[in-house]
Amino acid sequence: MEYKETLLMPKTEFPMRGNLPKREPNRQAKWEEMNIYEKVQERTKGRPLFVLHDGPPYANGNIHMGHALNKILKDFIVRYKSMSGYHAPYVPGWDTHGLPIEQALTNKGVKRKEMTVAEFRKLCEKYAYEQIDNQRVQFKQLGVRGDWENPYITLKPEYEAEQIKVFGQMANKGYIYKGKKPVYWSPSSESALAEAEIEYQDKRSPSIYVSFAVKEGNGVLEEGTKIVIWTTTPWTIPANLAIAVHQDLSYVVVNVNNEKFVVAEDLLEDVAEVVEWEDYSVEKTVKGADLERIVAKHPLYERDSLVILGDHVTTDSGTGCVHTAPGHGEDDFIVGKQYGLDVLCPVDEKGIMTSEAPGFEGEFYDKANKPITQKLEEVGALLKLNFITHSYPHDWRTKKPIIFRATAQWFASIDKFRDELLKAVQDTKWVPSWGETRLYNMVRDRGDWCISRQRAWGVPIPVFYAENGEEIITEETIEHVSKLFREHGSNIWFEKEAVDLLPEGFTHEGSPNGKFTKEEDIMDVWFDSGSSHQAVLEQREDLARPADLYLEGSDQYRGWFNSSLTTGVAVTGKAPYKGVLSHGFALDGQGRKMSKSLGNVVVPEKVMKQLGADILRLWVASVDFQADVRVSDAILKQVAEVYRKIRNTYRFLLGNLSDFDPTADAIDYDQLREVDQFMLVRLNDLVKSVNNAYDRYEFASIYHAVNNFCTLDLSSFYLDFAKDVLYIESKNNFERRAMQTVLYESLVTLTKLMSPILSHTADEVWEHIAGVKEESAQLTDMPKYQELPHAEELKNKWGAFLNLRDDVLKALEEARNEKVIGKSLTAKVSLYVNDDTKQLLDSISEDLKQLFIVSAFEVGGKVENAPENALKLGPNAIVVEKAEGETCERCWVVTETVGEDSDHPTLCTRCASVVKESYSHLS
Repeated sequence: MEYKETLLMPKTEFPMRGNLPKREPNRQAKWEEMNIYEKVQERTKGRPLFVLHDGPPYANGNIHMGHALNKILKDFIVRYKSMSGYHAPYVPGWDTHGLPIEQALTNKGVKRKEMTVAEFRKLCEKYAYEQIDNQRVQFKQLGVRGDWENPYITLKPEYEAEQIKVFGQMANKGYIYKGKKPVYWSPSSESALAEAEIEYQDKRSPSIYVSFAVKEGNGVLEEGTKIVIWTTTPWTIPANLAIAVHQDLSYVVVNVNNEKFVVAEDLLEDVAEVVEWEDYSVEKTVKGADLERIVAKHPLYERDSLVILGDHVTTDSGTGCVHTAPGHGEDDFIVGKQYGLDVLCPVDEKGIMTSEAPGFEGEFYDKANKPITQKLEEVGALLKLNFITHSYPHDWRTKKPIIFRATAQWFASIDKFRDELLKAVQDTKWVPSWGETRLYNMVRDRGDWCISRQRAWGVPIPVFYAENGEEIITEETIEHVSKLFREHGSNIWFEKEAVDLLPEGFTHEGSPNGKFTKEEDIMDVWFDSGSSHQAVLEQREDLARPADLYLEGSDQYRGWFNSSLTTGVAVTGKAPYKGVLSHGFALDGQGRKMSKSLGNVVVPEKVMKQLGADILRLWVASVDFQADVRVSDAILKQVAEVYRKIRNTYRFLLGNLSDFDPTADAIDYDQLREVDQFMLVRLNDLVKSVNNAYDRYEFASIYHAVNNFCTLDLSSFYLDFAKDVLYIESKNNFERRAMQTVLYESLVTLTKLMSPILSHTADEVWEHIAGVKEESAQLTDMPKYQELPHAEELKNKWGAFLNLRDDVLKALEEARNEKVIGKSLTAKVSLYVNDDTKQLLDSISEDLKQLFIVSAFEVGGKVENAPENALKLGPNAIVVEKAEGETCERCWVVTETVGEDSDHPTLCTRCASVVKESYSHLS
């Protein structure tokens, strides 16, 4: 007889190798075919709504690791909510307007100046849709479930129409105005920028100390005394109209070689060292307040420079006397306004000096630094020229330096509703909690929002001008433009004249001849995406405002979180979100930013082709995503190893359930052995901790908890000793069915728990589980924590046993190393114990030698009576020796009962009994 044929070995068609790159596309095709998104929505209809609102990625280029991290995190949450009592629709979106698409077309050879704005915009739209189609494919390859056929897109007419309404409501409340003030200006983009479009990089700049001779000292300073300023932007000297001092600071008049200079007292030593005043004396000290309205002479032009007071003046650096050009700085502008100064800005949109900077006209601003500095030296006003490297704002798209430049722009007044904004920040739940402080401080300190851009590709600012120049923004005009955009799209603004865009028969007292013009600027793209709460949450029947959650990268505190808050509070008085969750950036394995030049870019598409999307998803679950995260081939390899262990656990469970019918063969909990009950208690604890972790967005806790359960609870303990029952005993043996009951519960529970994370694998496993009715794990609910009887007692008792078992396994390992035994089944273990251990062992009814996976086990006596060769571990002593008897051909246990049954002389009595009972037909 071939006894191996009598063993109940694992059988399953679930493959050991994941082969994810090949299998996942088939799985995704199946999801499409079965309309999995719609089926999930149908199943959860009527449940409480949970809305995670998608922050729209920009439609340009392939997705990168940051995109993958973001979209997968969202997918975890939405899938979990759908399985835990909520109706959780997910509507993906795209941000489609703005400079990158204009630049992409220019790079492709599109000659923008040879076509109308409307024609160019149509090319931009076509390009945007191509990018959306490309990115949509890649997002779906990640396994992200959503309403991919009905996304929201910021260039769609219905979206633009609602954005116009947001603008109109803000204008109606007096929050929108046009004014000339300094804004971030990008000469390389020829447009104003928002704070969110600025990034800081190091820049080498000239550092100059310049003297302004006093013309009218008002009895405080003598005529000819020189006030010293410091600046790193010599090109702004032609725009100087004033010198700011702080009213509470002390200023000194210093005599240097019979010339008199004024600097802040606290900065005298620093200034003297830099400008090399070797021999100087302080003649006089005056308060800043006393210097107000002293008049100095501009060093280059026949023009006055007024001394004014400003709270922004500090002694952190410089001279304490601040060069003030109201056309080139926010503080300068604000303080200049108080003194009625002009807003002089002698630099055009390309960064070229204009005729308002005599002597330097036609120079690019940065190149003008040199001739301006030389001219200052010529006239004896330059005290010192150095060069410094400092952090300086750059255009985040062109990567080139920006300037502050006063132009007529459209603004959203933050001051008018700042308190409401701050309250809305405090009313929002922030994860991590520091997000609240970060956005609160940003809102508290920010100036008004410049919302106009001098570009072609975007939503037009819906403002008309009367013949007398008066701005026209009325409820009537806004409603009419909104309807036009909804019907025709915003391109109509560039295709028709102003009069054709106004309501029929529209009149205005400022245009007696019925002539009107229209605004040519477009809106900041942050106004586009920031209006999504109105255009998407409020308009889609399956969504609602405010959203339960916004989830984006930490750069969006100055971007989408901020612009959404501003428009949301302006329109509704409340934040458009109840909670905000942010994640860090994806870095390489060494913690460096990914860049093509370093060759350290990890591309999601490549990872999916090599390892599979589920490995990428498991990586996202493994990291502390609220901080910056690292990814590399080596890190992904480690994650793939954990995946392999989880997959093997699924396969082992499936293989040992091939003859198990959950409806007929399952054993009730109260009839199970203690060890089986203990495993269900451990499984139940896992359910509780995993659900709690999902609720707290702590996915790394799930990764570790499930990995530990698979490797420690199951693989190293329960499944390890279960083989002696599952393979050896007869099919319907009670202990075997009891263990299969535990395996089945573990299999179904683990599959559901991991479904939001390992979405492809969970559904693959689900197809192999007997007795499940749903066609996908996604169409089930999360397992719920249950109060199991005697749970704490079981955990205490079996926790103590597992500690003891670890000691026995250590002793077996040592005996194996010393060649006392081979495999553990060749061993006999004698345990010398204290009273607590004796009591523990006496209370266990299960077969102890089976639990220890040895052939013989005995309690040899008290620990104090242990023989000298006993290994002392913990409170007990252990002796390992060879078991007596012969090895059973079927179960491999060494026992003296081998041969007792004459019909099966090579089997132990246990195996002989099983074979006789179940396999008498085999010969």
